[in-house]
Amino acid sequence: MAIKITEDCISCDACISECPNNAIYEPDEPWKLSDGTSLSGVVTTPSGKEIDADEEFEALSDETYYIVTDKCTECQGFFDEPQCAAVCPTDACVPDEDNEEDVEALLAKKAWLHGE
Repeated sequence: MAIKITEDCISCDACISECPNNAIYEPDEPWKLSDGTSLSGVVTTPSGKEIDADEEFEALSDETYYIVTDKCTECQGFFDEPQCAAVCPTDACVPDEDNEEDVEALLAKKAWLHGE
């Protein structure tokens, strides 16, 4: 399961530097799969979709920080717990019930993002 950021976010910046996948973005900030990963050019996602890793996508939120689900591994393979949730002073980083993944899928996503 990926993590999401709720409206309780106070935009304190604590989570951004903690994310090993660079999956967290500020409000209105566009995102790319290649940001902070080894991905480049046209890639096939773990779900089988072809996408240009260098393409800039519109921000997913204009009000709060947000997490790109395709880049979130819940810190599997890096830490024992999601670091965004561990450092969030308002508990705004919570499991995303709409994007459930098991540990095996999260570790496969980590390997895909970082070329392992």
